[in-house]
Amino acid sequence: MKNTFLKKLGLKAKNNGTSTGLKSTASSKKYIESFSPVDGKLIGSVSVTSKREYEQVIKSAQKAFTYWRTVPAPQRGEIVRLYGEALRKQKEELGRLVSYEMGKSLQEGWGEVQEMIDICDFAVGLSRQLYGLTMHSERPSHRMYEQWHPLGICGIISAFNFPVAVWAWNSMIALVCGDVSVWKGSEKTPMCTVACQNIFLKVLKDNKVPEGVSCIINGDYKVGEYMTNDKRVPLISATGSTRMGKIVGATVAARMGKSLLELGGNNAIIITPSAEESIVLTGAVFGAVGTAGQRCTTTRRLIIHESIYDATKKKIAKAYKQLRIGDPLNQKNHVGPLIDKDAVNNYLNALEQVKKQKGKFVVKGGVMKGRGYGSGCYVQPCIVEADNELDIVQTETFAPILYIMKYKTLDEAIAIQNNVPQGLSSAIMTDSVQEAEYFLSAAGSDCGIANVNIGTSGAEIGGAFGGEKETGGGRESGSDSWKAYMRRQTNTINYSKTVPLAQGIKFDL
Repeated sequence: MKNTFLKKLGLKAKNNGTSTGLKSTASSKKYIESFSPVDGKLIGSVSVTSKREYEQVIKSAQKAFTYWRTVPAPQRGEIVRLYGEALRKQKEELGRLVSYEMGKSLQEGWGEVQEMIDICDFAVGLSRQLYGLTMHSERPSHRMYEQWHPLGICGIISAFNFPVAVWAWNSMIALVCGDVSVWKGSEKTPMCTVACQNIFLKVLKDNKVPEGVSCIINGDYKVGEYMTNDKRVPLISATGSTRMGKIVGATVAARMGKSLLELGGNNAIIITPSAEESIVLTGAVFGAVGTAGQRCTTTRRLIIHESIYDATKKKIAKAYKQLRIGDPLNQKNHVGPLIDKDAVNNYLNALEQVKKQKGKFVVKGGVMKGRGYGSGCYVQPCIVEADNELDIVQTETFAPILYIMKYKTLDEAIAIQNNVPQGLSSAIMTDSVQEAEYFLSAAGSDCGIANVNIGTSGAEIGGAFGGEKETGGGRESGSDSWKAYMRRQTNTINYSKTVPLAQGIKFDL
């Protein structure tokens, strides 16, 4: 089955050649081997982009931009629409690759490809709605308006946990805005990157669009540094850890570039006495264990009212014991593996810190052993009673560790939720309109995303996605996030026979 979907995506079991998507041959002589966390088997290899190849990519992108920026936006949208149609045809295969290379459930793999399709649809509509404003001038016979122009090359750095969707969120919007994109996907999921590029290159070729409109580069952080230090790349959109984002943000700012940062999350759900039990269990458990806890929007903390704390704790612990952990391509399983052995070690280190910091295990963790767990990347989702002030609770661990704690008043619960460095997603479970509205008010959640009666994960593409504080402040996907990929220009037109100055200033010659 593995070889079947690889072949349909234009991938080979071994060397996939240059990672740039250009016609040149690989020159670095270095390759990334991708091993599946599902069974530990080699999926394939991809060449690491050399500095010489990177220069080829940037020159190709620059040349393509001079063409692409002049194409009417609705026509750019048509190319994106065709890519969405191509994704629909290969959703089955690409979703399986996402699941097999990253380790998320097959349903989530297909869902991620659907996100790509959805953002294509959104971008097609957006291509006819890149609106500016008109303003009244204080000077007679003058007209003022503003318009938006493309920036140029949009550099995209994405993480392993959403190996295809995050690129699409950025690239499809950037493309209809008139930008071209250069994408460095995660070195942990390089086959997904090449697969997306293979599909897009065919669309570009069939429609006689220069392939430099969408390029990829492959490698570790050193390859990413080519872009972050490059003045020819005016915008860097980076998704990953807060540590990585601080480095990228500082580097890009030093050259006066723009950065769009989507970084860590430490997301909480507040559970009130009036909350519906079924909503609590589904929202909290999926939020905590979906993608094996490797989402930036994963639920990492439950803040439970003291009157229902014990009962809620028992119900969630019971639900955890019913989780099926195993091969994510088997749709009967709920939880797949962590991405690799490094992630497993981070998980185990966090469990050790829990013990040292006096956290109390409600559901114990550990590495899964036995038949079906041969990759060594499967772990037990666990629940820990812990104080919000503990260092380990304040830190995002990319693994299925859920911390639970009590509160007395809603103000206390909100204070606990907000008292972490990150500010991505948040939620409250309540049947009280007053509590819900207070949570969404300026006195409530300080996160970029705040939900009522749904969990912290599972954002829709229509809304702006992103967070505050150490999450980076960036916004991707819907709403007016497109403005990050363009530059604003204010225009004034004088259609009189004189030159009146603003603010009544006189300058007679």
